[in-house]
Amino acid sequence: MKLIAVYPTVASRDDARHMARALVERKLAACAQISEIESFYSWQGAVQDEPEWRILFKTTVERYAALEAAICELHPYELPAIHAVSVAQAFGPYADWVAQGSTGA
Repeated sequence: MKLIAVYPTVASRDDARHMARALVERKLAACAQISEIESFYSWQGAVQDEPEWRILFKTTVERYAALEAAICELHPYELPAIHAVSVAQAFGPYADWVAQGSTGA
């Protein structure tokens, strides 16, 4: 079992809450955390400065493909930013909980 953290961004708090709830309900992630951020990025030849919401999904490598597909399905952007990073260390019982997909066991 390999834990990962997956970070997409969306334009609104409502979009973030909808996506977080849906993917945790589908058991693609054990947990989702939402934070407000400000993003600077180049898009269509211009530098953009926009408020966004980052969602942190805690999941496993095995669930990544399904999680990514679900993010793309629910995402309002033409080109969603989706980043996944490996979790090098985690508290054992917590890592087990994430691996179980938050079954509560």
